[in-house]
Amino acid sequence: MLKQSDHYKIKVTVPLESADSVRDALGSAGAGRFNKYDHCSFMYPVKGSFRPLEGASPAIGSVGNVEEVDEMCIECICHKDIIEEVVVALKKAHPYEEPAIDILPRFEIS
Repeated sequence: MLKQSDHYKIKVTVPLESADSVRDALGSAGAGRFNKYDHCSFMYPVKGSFRPLEGASPAIGSVGNVEEVDEMCIECICHKDIIEEVVVALKKAHPYEEPAIDILPRFEIS
């Protein structure tokens, strides 16, 4: 039987040089914990693209110019009871002014 999980998947991209520190922040905040394991995650390379608009304070690039950045995508699970604390820790560790964070529901088969 298919049922919604108590865990969500968190997905975020981060510049290559910040990937380890963001992944560590996620794990230290409790994300990536499943049964008898913790700090579990996946990382894979992606190419990010964005253009900072007027009023932005970009960590990379400049206002009005399209920027392409080699990034890592980090995915991990997170229990629903700590999702808000994990996102706070993620934002604190992430170098971007406005990181794009996906929080996706998960389902399990029992």
